Amino acid sequence: MEKVIRMSALLAGLIAVTMFVTSITQTKMSRLKESTVYNAPDVVTIQTREKQLDCLALNIYREAGYEPFEGKVAVAQVTMNRVAKGQFGKDVCGVVYQKNVIMERVVCQFSWACDSAAKTRPVNQAAYDESYKVAKKVLLEGFKLDILKDALYYHANYVNPRWQLEKIGNIGNHIFYKAKKEDK
Repeated sequence: MEKVIRMSALLAGLIAVTMFVTSITQTKMSRLKESTVYNAPDVVTIQTREKQLDCLALNIYREAGYEPFEGKVAVAQVTMNRVAKGQFGKDVCGVVYQKNVIMERVVCQFSWACDSAAKTRPVNQAAYDESYKVAKKVLLEGFKLDILKDALYYHANYVNPRWQLEKIGNIGNHIFYKAKKEDK
């Protein structure tokens, strides 16, 4: 009889603890669902993050795929600096594929984005894989090069667009510049 009473008390205690934990969990979940953090428009889904990673990785690959690590990071960082500014596109893909019409001609911010053949699968899978790893470090881990914190523009070192911008420096095969005064 004593054994039955102990088992009944143990069972009653277990049921009480389970009900208490369930009640607390439901209350916290209700509060979370009602909070502005949960319903914020800037909450990023897995699918959105994967798309952003793909866009950033492809931009790194097309712009600096055969450069050393720092050159790839530099291109990614300028892309992310542009996202942060908000005037080049609202997200990574918006920045990468931004187009402007200048004198009745479509001009892409990143020249490869206007070339439909360049949007196809990368030719060198190893270079793309490395570009994807850099994209993850920059986008997900916030990896940055301090020298490029203000960089919004760059071009290959074999062209001269005659920009009237303050030069920050050279990394890999690119020359990087600070924001224009109207961009600040």
